[in-house]
Amino acid sequence: MEIIKASVMGFCFGVKRAVEIAENVLQENIDSKNKVYSLGPLIHNPNVLKSLEQKGLTVLDSENIDCLCQGDIVIVRAHGTTPKVMETIMSKGAIIKDATCPRVKVSQRRSAEYTEKGFFVVIAGDKNHGEVTGIEGFVENAGGKAVVIDSVKEAVELELPEKSVLLSQTTFNPFLFKEISDVLIKKNPKIEVLKTICSATMERQNALLELSGKVQGVIVIGGKQSANTKRLLEKAKSFCPNCVCIEDQRELPKEFFSLDKIGITAGASTPQNVIDAVCNLLLK
Repeated sequence: MEIIKASVMGFCFGVKRAVEIAENVLQENIDSKNKVYSLGPLIHNPNVLKSLEQKGLTVLDSENIDCLCQGDIVIVRAHGTTPKVMETIMSKGAIIKDATCPRVKVSQRRSAEYTEKGFFVVIAGDKNHGEVTGIEGFVENAGGKAVVIDSVKEAVELELPEKSVLLSQTTFNPFLFKEISDVLIKKNPKIEVLKTICSATMERQNALLELSGKVQGVIVIGGKQSANTKRLLEKAKSFCPNCVCIEDQRELPKEFFSLDKIGITAGASTPQNVIDAVCNLLLK
């Protein structure tokens, strides 16, 4: 069996940074009586989350902030959160460690700036995704209200003021974003389109495409709730009908062990040790 790995896969900068922040905070407070929380799942990868929980990290839902005590530490996950939630956490006397991805922070800041200038903000993204909810919160904090769309149909039906701006979730499908932006530009040639899709998303998808015609099957490794992992699976299916998404080596389908050439890629929240475990089991 030959395994062909995508040239770019696994942890992106933002995820790596968030995990490192969490690891450092947990180590620094190993003997502390104060609890360490992450505001929602730190990243979308169950293996990483389990490891962090074993070291003392507790996932905190934004609706349960009232349980916080003076001196507790709350790590804001890579997806970010709203200014309102941040204020509530600080009002409890808790300490915030902000692990929001820097690229997401740019989207948060720019959405607020455009709102303050009187722009109507349109976000292309997955409704109710943590990152999108956070950006919406920054728009609301600046006195506006964002509209979230995730399809060409919604773009066609959207009433668009002349003074409008379009941005996207950093892990949004780049091809769908192009289709949506084309529709909105046709409606309103003056709309400002901000390119806020993370380069890591495109890099992983382009690296995956390089496997086209070279493999009999593709394995996408990553959390099943991860947006960028879902995009990779969609991309893999576009050129190879024999595709599967797994979270770790325990989910490897039996039929893949009989293939001669297998392509491997991994979402931006997938650690190297999980990728290695999948490859090692295939070659065993």
